[in-house]
Amino acid sequence: MKKQHNHNIAMFIDCDNVSSKYIESIFEDLSQYGTVNIRRAYGDWKDKKLFGWENVLQDYNIKPIQQFAYTKGKNATDIAMIIDIMDILYSKDLEAIVLITSDSDFTPIVTRILSDGLTVYGYGESKTPMPFVNACSQFIYVEKLSGLQNDKTVYDSAKNHNDNNITNYVGSNYDIRKDYKLINLIKQGVEITADEQGWADVKDISMYIRKNSSFSQINYGFKKMGDLIKALDLFDMEYFGERKTQLMIRIRDKWNK
Repeated sequence: MKKQHNHNIAMFIDCDNVSSKYIESIFEDLSQYGTVNIRRAYGDWKDKKLFGWENVLQDYNIKPIQQFAYTKGKNATDIAMIIDIMDILYSKDLEAIVLITSDSDFTPIVTRILSDGLTVYGYGESKTPMPFVNACSQFIYVEKLSGLQNDKTVYDSAKNHNDNNITNYVGSNYDIRKDYKLINLIKQGVEITADEQGWADVKDISMYIRKNSSFSQINYGFKKMGDLIKALDLFDMEYFGERKTQLMIRIRDKWNK
């Protein structure tokens, strides 16, 4: 009989490769997915570069795991994390594992976790190599997550069609309406999930895209998928619910009528 999950999540933090200042934003984002029951942070706590983590670990009840640097130039933290992740896979009933790191060395363990049917949420800085980003079920750049939660003007940019906010947030030369890789990804999601009239529910589109890529709209400066789609200005949109809240939205390609 298949075990029933309660959306239990285990978190592993590579403190050598991610700043402690992003942890609040990460916890806020993870709250929508379940309960982080296991929280572990790895590093050599004698290293002055990790001093910023001390208060954070206490505030969020994260268990510090001491890992001495036995050999200069070798990252013993990675090995300790991987061993503990493998132990957790065999001993705990989990829905997902969170890896907070900017190190591509964890790419093989992501593949191993996914093979057990678990979701892998990755969080890392913009320096994170693409192999790790692409391997995760969903990967979010912590700089963009933190900036989005601290700057409401960015979140409102799609509603107001303020192109300057979008451009300044994602990059000085970035135009979301010319990001053809993103556009094709969303169009594919619409095509796969649409009904006979060509209408597709935004939630269904999001689920399809996330099953087939490490996509997150947060990396484009949007809290909600509906806001990103609105900014593209390529789809007809219909809202359902009181006061046209974005709890229920369906879209259709403007050319498919």
